[in-house]
Amino acid sequence: MTPKRILVTGASGCIGHYISEKLIQETDHELYLLVRNPDKLGVDTTVRPGINVLQGDQREIEKLADLLKTMDGAILTATAWGGTQEVFDVNVNKTIRLLELLDPVKCQQAIYFSTASILDRNNELLKAAGELGTDYVRSKYDCLQRISKLAIAPKVTILFPTLVLGGEAKKPFSHLSSGISEVVNWINLIRFFQLDGSFHFIHGRDIATVVKHLLDHPPEPGRSRQLVLGAPGITVNDAITETCAYLNRKIYFRLPLSLWLAEVFIVLFRVQMAAWDRFCMTYRHFIYKEFVNPATFDLPFYCASFTDVLKVSGILPDGAVVKLPEIVAQSSNESTGN
Repeated sequence: MTPKRILVTGASGCIGHYISEKLIQETDHELYLLVRNPDKLGVDTTVRPGINVLQGDQREIEKLADLLKTMDGAILTATAWGGTQEVFDVNVNKTIRLLELLDPVKCQQAIYFSTASILDRNNELLKAAGELGTDYVRSKYDCLQRISKLAIAPKVTILFPTLVLGGEAKKPFSHLSSGISEVVNWINLIRFFQLDGSFHFIHGRDIATVVKHLLDHPPEPGRSRQLVLGAPGITVNDAITETCAYLNRKIYFRLPLSLWLAEVFIVLFRVQMAAWDRFCMTYRHFIYKEFVNPATFDLPFYCASFTDVLKVSGILPDGAVVKLPEIVAQSSNESTGN
């Protein structure tokens, strides 16, 4: 493949690290990694020529206007999580502005990261996400609608990650991965309850595998350019069962934990719940009609089962947790690498 000039935003975040490392090690593309703080970039940028670290803030993306017009591709992972003004400025206004600054003729593909939270089970926009979602969720909902109006829209591939796993030496941990060990600590109690719910997950390493493939093989004309990223869906009960089998813990009985009981606890203990949290509690099944992962493209699948989730999270069969070296201790904004 002919080397391309590729921009990667959010390169110091969890997903950004895996993508940057993959492209550095397995391609000859000329890479431009946009980060606010180069010290948080844990990949080796000196291993080969053609790797350029750009220190900057996406809120000042206009400073890179001339450079953006020379890009053959862009991978947009940068995200802000907290603060209403910053979230909508970064996740909507400046993301749209960045896409506007790309040359719709020269740029072969822009890969934009959204979130599966804004889609329903049929892969259509979930109205509740736009009405009840957190600032982050609503910003992704709004941005998706604005992208379709851009000149470059036909070349934008939109990825919707499900629950993201990831983190290891020199890579920040995702919010989910940082909490896996805590869940395992409670497995002796959790195993005796039935919970109604289901979900998909995807590891950052598998996301990077899919992104690299898409760079060289964009969706063909007429095919959907909106792709949910996830391993096959799994129920909460099956995840508990798989965890117990891995840890050699027996399940003697299981008590249904119904929604009405949860409501009783909420009222009894005066738990304050945001509208989106309450919606998620009643919606429960965050699964999708169509989804992709490395196996979709006949590529190696790093984290395909819930047992794999436990293993890559450093959980040993005896329940011990391997403490992986961390460069974490970052705020939620920094952990996404905006």
